Amino acid sequence: MSFLKLILKNPFRNKSRTFLAVIGIGIGIATIVALGAITAGLTTGIEDTLHAGGAELSILNKEFATSGGTPYGTECLDEKWIDKIKNISGVKNAQGVYLATVPIDNSFGMVIGINISDEFNLSSVSMALTEGRMIKDDAKEVLLGKLTLEYYNKSIGDKITINGQEFLIVGVYESGTANIDSGIFASLDNVQKLMDDYGNISVIYVYLNNGVDANSVVEKINSSYGDNLTTATSMADIEMVASQLTIVNAASWGISLLAILIGGIGIINTMIMSVYERTREIGVLKAVGWKSKKVLGMILGESLVLTITAGIVGSIIGIIGAESMVYFNLFQGMVPVYTIGTFTQAFGVAIIVGLIGGFYPAWRASRLPPTESLRYE
Repeated sequence: MSFLKLILKNPFRNKSRTFLAVIGIGIGIATIVALGAITAGLTTGIEDTLHAGGAELSILNKEFATSGGTPYGTECLDEKWIDKIKNISGVKNAQGVYLATVPIDNSFGMVIGINISDEFNLSSVSMALTEGRMIKDDAKEVLLGKLTLEYYNKSIGDKITINGQEFLIVGVYESGTANIDSGIFASLDNVQKLMDDYGNISVIYVYLNNGVDANSVVEKINSSYGDNLTTATSMADIEMVASQLTIVNAASWGISLLAILIGGIGIINTMIMSVYERTREIGVLKAVGWKSKKVLGMILGESLVLTITAGIVGSIIGIIGAESMVYFNLFQGMVPVYTIGTFTQAFGVAIIVGLIGGFYPAWRASRLPPTESLRYE
C-alpha cells in the first residue's frame, strides 16, 4: 500500500472514534460558516437599505453612527437637516426616511417612513408598485413589500397591526432586493407617531444632479456639517455604520473557538490512541527502513485528513443551519451570503487544528524505538 493510501485509510480504522472527532471539529467549523454567512447577509442588507433604490449618498447622525449604532430607530437626525442638505451645490433632492423595527401582527419587521409630499415616488428608488395605489400622507395606510405580503398572508384591503395600531394595506411593491421587499412603507408622519419620535428621521437619502461627482458633494457636506453628519458612499462606510456586526463576528469566533478547542482535544486523543494501538505496526515500518520524519509525516497527514473531513462536514452543516434560520424566518428578509473568505477561514482553522492536534502524537510515534515497538503486545 502506498504512503498516500495509508494516510487516507488509517484515520478511519476506528469509525466511532473518528466520527466523534470529526463532529467535534465540525461543530466549530459549522458555526464559523453559518454565522459568517449571516453576518455578511446582514451587512449586505444594511447596504441595500442605506442605498435603497438608487440614492447616491446616505447621511446619518455622526455621533450615533460612529458609536456602533445602526440607521434604525431613534436618536438619529433632526428633520431640519434635510433642507440644509438640499442647499448643497450638486444635490438634486434629499429625502428624509425613518427606519424602525417594530412588532407587526405576531412578529417583528421593518417599517420605512417616507414623506410622500416630498416628491417621493417608487420609480426614483428602483421599486415598482405591482398592485394597488400609493399611500397618502394623511391616512393610516401602508404599502407592503412582496415578501412581507406573502409572509403575513395578506392582500390589498386587509388591515395589518403595526406596534399596536391598525393600518390599511393599499398597495404592494417589489424591488428585487429581499431586504427591501421584506419591509413596509408608511407615511413619515405615521412612523414618527408610532415611535413617539416627532421631528426625527433615521437617514437622509441624497440624489445628485446628472454629471455631479459624488466625492465632491461628500467633501462639501463634510466641510460644512462634518461634526454632526456622516456620509455613507461605499461598503467601507456602511461597515463603519454597522460596526455592531463585529459583535456578531466576535460571538461567532468565541463559540467556534470553544467548539474547536473541544474538537482539538478530541483529535489529540484520537491520534494518541491510534499511535498506541499501532505501536507494533509503527515498529515494523521503522524496522523495514522508514525514517522518523516519514512516520511523523504519516501521523500528521492522518490528523489533517480528519480535520479537513471535519471542515467539509462542518461547512455542509453550517450552510444547512444558515438556510434553516432563513426558512424559519429567524432573520426576516436576510439572505445568507457565502463568501470565499468565510470558507477560507473555516478550512484554515481546520488545518491549523489538524497540525497542532496531530503534532504531539506524530512526534511520539516518530520517537518510538523499533526494537521496543516490535516487542509491544
